[in-house]
Amino acid sequence: MNERETYDLIVIGGGPAGSTLATLVAKRGHRVLLIEKELFPRHQIGESLLPSTVHGICTLLGVKEELEAAGFPKKLGGTFRWGKNPEPWTFRFSTAATLGAEENYAYQVERSRFDQMLLTNAARCGVEVLQGCAAKCVLQEEGRFRGVEFEHPSRGTLRAYSTFVADASGNTSLHSRLAGAREYSQFFQNVALYAYFENGKRLPTPNQGNILCAAFEEGWFWYIPLSATLTSVGAVVAREHAQRLRENPEAAMDHWIGCCPLIRDYLSNARRVDQGQYGKFRIRKDYSYCNTRFWQQGLVLVGDSACFVDPVFSSGVHLATYSAMLAARSINTVLSGALPEEICFREFERRYRREFSNFYQFLVAFYDANQDEESYFWKARTVLRTEERNNEAFVRLVAGVSSNDRSLSSGANGYFDSRLGLGSIFAPVTCPDLPAEHGAQAQAAEFLSQYGVEMQVMQQGARTGSHDLDQGLFADGLRSSADGLSWQAAQVCAA
Repeated sequence: MNERETYDLIVIGGGPAGSTLATLVAKRGHRVLLIEKELFPRHQIGESLLPSTVHGICTLLGVKEELEAAGFPKKLGGTFRWGKNPEPWTFRFSTAATLGAEENYAYQVERSRFDQMLLTNAARCGVEVLQGCAAKCVLQEEGRFRGVEFEHPSRGTLRAYSTFVADASGNTSLHSRLAGAREYSQFFQNVALYAYFENGKRLPTPNQGNILCAAFEEGWFWYIPLSATLTSVGAVVAREHAQRLRENPEAAMDHWIGCCPLIRDYLSNARRVDQGQYGKFRIRKDYSYCNTRFWQQGLVLVGDSACFVDPVFSSGVHLATYSAMLAARSINTVLSGALPEEICFREFERRYRREFSNFYQFLVAFYDANQDEESYFWKARTVLRTEERNNEAFVRLVAGVSSNDRSLSSGANGYFDSRLGLGSIFAPVTCPDLPAEHGAQAQAAEFLSQYGVEMQVMQQGARTGSHDLDQGLFADGLRSSADGLSWQAAQVCAA
């Protein structure tokens, strides 16, 4: 590395967001440096993928065949013990997808292997990858972000310069504040305690690869099969329990397993892993959040650096890789001189925030469906109608770009007034003993269909090699280029 080494893009973080962005920019022939503070393979949470990542992003990256051959458990959907229905029920991707059975599945992945696959592919596509290098600060020159100062394990402090810098360093990002402030939801104020177990039970065929989510009085569990024998198990509870978790996580986990009959049964003959990367209890807190801005001149936030919702519907890797694709289109377009930076990154932020909004309102509805009035945890979710309504800064971020209600105002009252009772969408499934509201099942089908339209277009574009079906989402917006790697002016846009 020279004294003034210059790149088109420097990416901080080598997870799915960083590797995806770096690869898609390098595929256009641009010079890309990726800096990762850890040495891969390494542990990471977020093992459950969605079809759009597998069939859309991974195809665009050129790793779908490698992913298919990796032997990861195939996931047809999700199975839930949720609401007042005592029996588990299953949602299948085939319910909402319209692209055919060949794309109605995803995978449960060991993130250490999956992330290594994406990072190796980035290097194969021409990205210069430096592992074990911690970014210290983002450099500015004349009001624009121009590079990164980082610590190299053998060469000390180095600086590299670039046209663009991308922060893909995750929820603990030290640089997201350079783009805007991080606002937290008052609704998803949860904390997760998780560990890994060997020889837990599996759901009956054909759902043995599904994520299992089981609600109990104090919260809910995820149960994710990562192989024939290895399972990721996490308890999501109110953040008031954080001190208890820090003092004795093993006792806390034993207590919550004992409170959830389904998970207790599935782990009855299992052994907790106590060695290697899966050998300790881990805690994740401080979600949901969203940055007030996702970019500034020369700087873009992707993945968890920008926003995060909740783990219940496996949106983490999806939002990370989807946002990376949008950012890559913007960077490639600006570097080519085709369109101004402001226009390209406005499209990036609007689409990214729109997808975050889709998941946020979907998950608010899903939590609302449980309706366990006797439980502190579930009663607290009624904050939707109280404190969250007053959390104006955060709600503005979510409400301003909803795709399902385009007349929606950007204020908190308008957002939540239009969504009271969203839990009734799921009532026929989660609470079959209750009378369903008129048209609830049709509502659910329409909601899921609207959510999936753009992802289906992305998947089909990746499968056919042509993204011409993307005609634009906004009247004054952009559309994808045919190869999916840049933007062009939209000819026909959504209203």
